[in-house]
Amino acid sequence: MSPTVVLLDDDDDLREALVELFDSSGCECFPAASVEELQRLPSRSLESNVALLDINLGAERQSGLDAFRWLQAQHFGGQIVFLTGHAKSHPLVEEARRLSGVRVMEKPMPMDELLALVLPTKAAPS
Repeated sequence: MSPTVVLLDDDDDLREALVELFDSSGCECFPAASVEELQRLPSRSLESNVALLDINLGAERQSGLDAFRWLQAQHFGGQIVFLTGHAKSHPLVEEARRLSGVRVMEKPMPMDELLALVLPTKAAPS
């Protein structure tokens, strides 16, 4: 069975680039642009190896932290990694950093590191 990843990011270009990266590496990717969209993904997405969650999904919108809490309530067993382009002092980033069992990666992130989360024995394609 192929490795799988849940991807939550409101940046269309980044989301599309990451879907392409994961697809070309043999991973199945379940993309979403909002928490609501994440909640409508196929139930098999909850069996993914990794969930990559953008922390800040825009003003007046649910955040990656809301997605994290929802995934926990669904008994998501994969690794959770928060993605952020905000300063470490941003309140949502500070909250994410206080959570145990998660990782916070700053954007832009090295593609080989992202692939290593899902495919620990492979590096990014050249």
